[in-house]
Amino acid sequence: MRRLLLIVLLLAMAGLHTFAQDNTMLAPTPPMGWNSWNIFQTNINEPLLKQMVDSYVSSGMKDAGYTYFVLDDGWMAMERDKNGQLVADPKKFPNGMKEFADYVHSKGLKFGIYNCAGTKTCAGYPGTRGHEYEDARLYASWGVDYLKFDWCYAEGMNAREAYKVMSQALKATGRPIVFSLCEWGSHRPWVWGKDDGQLWRTTGDIGPYFDKPVTKNGWTPLTVLNILDRQDSIRQYAGPGHWNDPDMLEVGNGMTVNEDRAHFSLWCMLAAPLMAGNDLGKLSEQTKNILTNKEVIAVDQDALGIEGFRYYAFDGIEIWVKPLTGGDLAVCFLNRSGRAQTLNYDWTAHLINDTTSKTSVDFTQTTFKIRNLWSKKDLGTTQKVFKQPIPNYDVVMVKLSK
Repeated sequence: MRRLLLIVLLLAMAGLHTFAQDNTMLAPTPPMGWNSWNIFQTNINEPLLKQMVDSYVSSGMKDAGYTYFVLDDGWMAMERDKNGQLVADPKKFPNGMKEFADYVHSKGLKFGIYNCAGTKTCAGYPGTRGHEYEDARLYASWGVDYLKFDWCYAEGMNAREAYKVMSQALKATGRPIVFSLCEWGSHRPWVWGKDDGQLWRTTGDIGPYFDKPVTKNGWTPLTVLNILDRQDSIRQYAGPGHWNDPDMLEVGNGMTVNEDRAHFSLWCMLAAPLMAGNDLGKLSEQTKNILTNKEVIAVDQDALGIEGFRYYAFDGIEIWVKPLTGGDLAVCFLNRSGRAQTLNYDWTAHLINDTTSKTSVDFTQTTFKIRNLWSKKDLGTTQKVFKQPIPNYDVVMVKLSK
């Protein structure tokens, strides 16, 4: 009998070890999905969100690789129940959260939810502090696949310890749950987050603004370019299973088509998680074409998991480079000058040398074919000078193949 118990214990320990190993690879490529916050904030309810789920599938986003449907802040009641458990707001979710999670899963999607490391969420709902293990068990019982864990009402807390406790609580459930550390980059989570989660926010919140911030209700969100300029120095911390997260996408939320296209392209160059945040029930054809461009998404999802870098800059034009599998490259020309320009770029005059990825390219020695990922046209080779118009606040994004 003792021998049998010992064998059972060893098998259980082996199983836990296997899960711990697998848990580090819950996100071998950057997670893709949709999050309710950017467009709806806390104004969510079951009928609205089921409509979003249906539109998610019918729009082609699921077919393009988007997987997660994430409820952000405002899904729960204002108080825990008498047993200390979180409860879905009975007015917003009259059928409960398990039923809604089942609906998401029935459409072939994965379900994500939100809470906060502090005593309250950012919108003032019950936070997780002191309830980590019971909340994790509750999420697992609902079938949660993804947890976004914010950092409001966390005064005096140690960020690394707080996220580690929640990480351990999630792992203890035995359910594989992607853990998103939404700590805003305040405590350099890129240095330590790899041991606890699969992605970590690198900055404060984004807004639907490309270059000029706008203050509303006393709050000034970051712009696309604000966030872009803060990524280049931390790219070495990203890779399969552990991603720098420059925040959710604002595509379709009020910027110009040029700006939306540039925003999406740059996030793909950064190997960023792609979390759309627009109203899927009012998806314009232009927004749909941006969010579902499989050739651009393939750059983000490249198996090497190398984050791109700012390679060169001149006269308001920046060149971003992302090494890809098979020795290919993605190159994104960003026009941040505010005026339309014409690219006139001689590939052979520039040697690419990236010490982080150990990538070196001499265009005088190697010729690449050029594929425009937005026009979906082949544009010759790198033997010729590259001439392309580029509107203001827009990009020309190409893939170079040997």
